[in-house]
Amino acid sequence: MPNADHNEILFERARAVIPGGVNSPVRAFKAVGGTPRFIRRAEGAYFWDANDKRYIDYIGSWGPMILGHGHPAVVEAVQKAVLEGFSYGAPTEREIELAEAILALVPSMEMVRLVSSGTEAAMSALRLARGATGRKHIIKFEGCYHGHADALLVKAGSGLATFGHPTSAGVPPEVTQHTLVLEYNNIAQLEEAFALHGNDIACLMIEAIAGNMNFVRATPEFAARCRALCTQHGALLVFDEVMSGFRVGLHGAQGVLGITPDLTVLGKVIGGGMPLAAFGGPRAIMEQLAPLGPVYQAGTLSGNPVATACGLATLKEIARPGFYEALSKKTRTLVEGLKAAAAAEGQPFNADSEGGMFGFFLMDELPQNYTTVMTTDNAKFNALFHGLLDRGVYIAPALYEAGFVSAAHSDDDIAATIEAARQIFKALPPR
Repeated sequence: MPNADHNEILFERARAVIPGGVNSPVRAFKAVGGTPRFIRRAEGAYFWDANDKRYIDYIGSWGPMILGHGHPAVVEAVQKAVLEGFSYGAPTEREIELAEAILALVPSMEMVRLVSSGTEAAMSALRLARGATGRKHIIKFEGCYHGHADALLVKAGSGLATFGHPTSAGVPPEVTQHTLVLEYNNIAQLEEAFALHGNDIACLMIEAIAGNMNFVRATPEFAARCRALCTQHGALLVFDEVMSGFRVGLHGAQGVLGITPDLTVLGKVIGGGMPLAAFGGPRAIMEQLAPLGPVYQAGTLSGNPVATACGLATLKEIARPGFYEALSKKTRTLVEGLKAAAAAEGQPFNADSEGGMFGFFLMDELPQNYTTVMTTDNAKFNALFHGLLDRGVYIAPALYEAGFVSAAHSDDDIAATIEAARQIFKALPPR
């Protein structure tokens, strides 16, 4: 079948045995239409699909591939670890080394617990916050995603005094009855929530640089007020840095904002592309975890020796002097180039970036909350997505996802991406 579309063939096979044909919903192209690309291999800043078409990769496995695919030092570390054994179910020295490396880079953390996924880390941090404070209520923000734990799959209630309603079937309302959902960057609403419920709030969980409503920053004032209100009312401030951790800078979003959270949730980059995540904070809080304290958490593959080897090698590379300066410069060049290309063709467009993470919006102003993000022109985004895909540029197949630049992206890759976008902007209907 020389002219067959092997992506379509694989998608048809997948849909027969996997719900929706994918193992994570956003991969299905449901938001943008068309057939998802099934990836055969990756190297550097590129991957190749089942038809052997090459794409410049701006999802980077949704963040972890900060060095690009197949970095020699990381591959060598993983190959060596594999030869020593896949999993032991017992402690290893490498777990300690990775924990020490993380703590050295995130000053707010004195102890850390390794787990296998961002969802697991966020869920465990939430349980720890409730166990440490003896309280039930939690605050989260619309547009921030903390994994698919039941208590966090909620949307806002009908008013500030009401708590969240489940956004997924299979989540009973009573599971989310203690979850209060607020508008991101809304200080007045935040203050009212603490005035109403402050004595019952166990924690406030936030993506301080959000990557799940595209790229939206917490304003410095909003982040500072989150910290002050948590301190005032005895609640724990939890930074979900699964996406932003070691992506926006060597010390994460908390380093960018200069805010010290009580607990931090990490993932993606610390595993270098393998299943690994973590949560941590001050010793007094972390010692509430089993086997020392009453808050239970466990995992068969936690601290997996192959994953920790991958993560350690990745952290070593990104800690080299000048790494983030070079990565930030590449990302800014991409963002500014896209803005200029859109402006030249009279298209509404704005973009922002930090470190190796970026986002863009088909609107004139950068949004500060999920409601504004939702006003993006879907049809134009879909045209942009497919236009880039046809030209060998792969961005997230949904307008609510941030993008990622790696150290492996070259100046030519950035220039080719900007030129591809310029061609599409020129063909789009005017505002």
